Amino acid sequence: MEENLKQQHSIISKIALFGPESTGKTTLAKQLAAHFQTVWAPEFARDYLQQKWDTTQQICEPEDLLPIAIGQTQLENQALLTANKFLFCDTCLLVTKVFSEIYYNFCDPALDKAARKHKYDLFFLTDVDVPWEKDDLRDAPQQREMTFDVFKKALIDNEKPFITLSGNPETRLKKAIKIIEDLMQAKAMGFSSHDFVQIYQKGIHLEDIHNHLDIFKHGIAKAILEKPATKNDGIIKLTEEQFQEFSNYFDTRKESLKLLKFVPASGAASRMFKFLNEFLNEFDIENETINSYINKKNASSLTVFLTGMEKFPFFETIDTILKELHPDFSAWENDQKNYHFIKLLLDSEYFNFSNKPKAILPFHKYPTHTATPIEEHLNESALYASSKNVSHLHFTISDIHQSQFEKIIEDEIRKVETKTQTKINITFSFQNPSTDTIAVGLDNMPFRNDIGKLVFRPAGHGALIDNLNQMDADVVFIKNIDNVIQNHIEIITLYKKALAGILLNLQARVFQILNQIETQLLLENEIPTIIDFVQKDLNIAIIDDFSKYTLENKILYIKEILNRPIRICGMVKNEGEPGGGPFWVRDIKGNLSLQIIETSQIDLNNPMQAQILADASHFNPVDLVCATKDFQGNKFDLNQFVDHNSGFIVYKSKNGKELKAYELPGLWNGAMAKWITVFVEVPLITFNPVKTVNDLLKPPHQPH
Repeated sequence: MEENLKQQHSIISKIALFGPESTGKTTLAKQLAAHFQTVWAPEFARDYLQQKWDTTQQICEPEDLLPIAIGQTQLENQALLTANKFLFCDTCLLVTKVFSEIYYNFCDPALDKAARKHKYDLFFLTDVDVPWEKDDLRDAPQQREMTFDVFKKALIDNEKPFITLSGNPETRLKKAIKIIEDLMQAKAMGFSSHDFVQIYQKGIHLEDIHNHLDIFKHGIAKAILEKPATKNDGIIKLTEEQFQEFSNYFDTRKESLKLLKFVPASGAASRMFKFLNEFLNEFDIENETINSYINKKNASSLTVFLTGMEKFPFFETIDTILKELHPDFSAWENDQKNYHFIKLLLDSEYFNFSNKPKAILPFHKYPTHTATPIEEHLNESALYASSKNVSHLHFTISDIHQSQFEKIIEDEIRKVETKTQTKINITFSFQNPSTDTIAVGLDNMPFRNDIGKLVFRPAGHGALIDNLNQMDADVVFIKNIDNVIQNHIEIITLYKKALAGILLNLQARVFQILNQIETQLLLENEIPTIIDFVQKDLNIAIIDDFSKYTLENKILYIKEILNRPIRICGMVKNEGEPGGGPFWVRDIKGNLSLQIIETSQIDLNNPMQAQILADASHFNPVDLVCATKDFQGNKFDLNQFVDHNSGFIVYKSKNGKELKAYELPGLWNGAMAKWITVFVEVPLITFNPVKTVNDLLKPPHQPH
């Protein structure tokens, strides 16, 4: 018996069609066989049971199932002999097993064993979204959804690699062909069928995985710094009067524009409280004092925290809870009070601040309440990102945190709208799983978890270029979630509007030139003036042999360098903050451009490159105003302007094993590398990030 149910091994790739009755399996098997110029194995049970019905008017009985299984196995094995690369199986023994269990609540052990053992490179689970067609053998149209669920569960329980096919026959065929072609590509790359299904379900392109694996093997070339961008050499320095003029210019134009404030807000607060977590893990309250711990660990951050503790916006709330939990709290020693304060602050059963997103934490204390970064961004949005008393505010978040965001917004938005007389429309988006990148071990081979599955990791904030690409706005303000202040919001508003005014002013000139080109009205004698504008106002370096170009090629070149998204980036004076800065950079073709470069992108072992970094006068505070539409009002595809060679390789660990992960080019680094980029010096007051909890003690975050 077992021999009769044995599946013949072969190098032929076998694809099984799997699903309830009347779900298009036969049609699709025939179509795929025709497309790939091979054969298909029909359903043995159909002819067997039809003959039984025609001769005896009897339907399937339990004793029929083993002969059906044997017949199906023989059909499949026979078809393998003439198959070309692929064999498409209209059904398989697992289908017989499932029907046996549905109808008879029983499956013959031999059939059960064989069904589990039979292997296919892929199962197509056919959906019940096609019309049910009646015949002599089909009898359960009203149970299709329930039966489909049973079939799906069987694939999951038996750990079979499957993909669901839905839609009309044409859609299914097109989708199936593409999946099979991709499966073969994945196999050629060394991935299993289960790997392929995992990749497919995440929506990741195999070409991207191939490229990322190649990056791991060969590394990422470091940026080639030419020189730092400085005042009047890559960074525009304006007077207060000029800032005011540009702000006014923006105000005169904004009512005809759709404005958007875009806030990357998915960052966790773990870094904010890192030194406090270390304290809780290392401090022995029974055998040492906090002062001795500080001296031993040189824990200056803890000293600052404890000294200014009462100034934190959350102090009173936690202090009240502590006194409620511990009636004898007032009699405690200071060390005990401070230890339990920090413990309550981070305890997962209470405030759990280090595991929450920054956006929802109390940042600022007002007379009537404490404000989160969300509320502060609501205020900012109304003040400088609104037109016709309407503002659009977009947060990129983790889906698990959406309800927490919505709760804060629900509590605060009406208050802000009333105060500012502005309607605020809020939207959210998540980092697309298709932007995740594959992790590798130190040998550059795909890293797997304890159960053998591939490990993928979020690709850093550079993945948010996809989110930004979905936005529809004329002007987009980009600002990090933690860069908000309690004081001087009118100053923040002035400079944000001024940057927007600079953007609109430059964009108007760019659009004028591009429209001249489009309508063939650009005259040769105008080109020197245009090149002067490009170099002096846009800080775009013109290629050396431009003067040798023909008129036609000069015009094409001008169109190419100008028909791009535009970003105006506020830059502050460098005061030693870690992070990126503005530099003149050479690409692999030798072209010079302005870029925001992170320290990790620089070859610090090269003395010349290290010196250029040391000479940098400015820092990138992530203060961007962007235009993402072309001169005809069409949205740019922002993915076309990414420097894919400027990502990051980072080292992480999982389950005690080291791994390497690839992060996409940063949102304001490589993801915008091919934009028109203009750097403008802005006051330091515009940059007030909260990287650690102690930053909340700084004057901009404290009440007046």
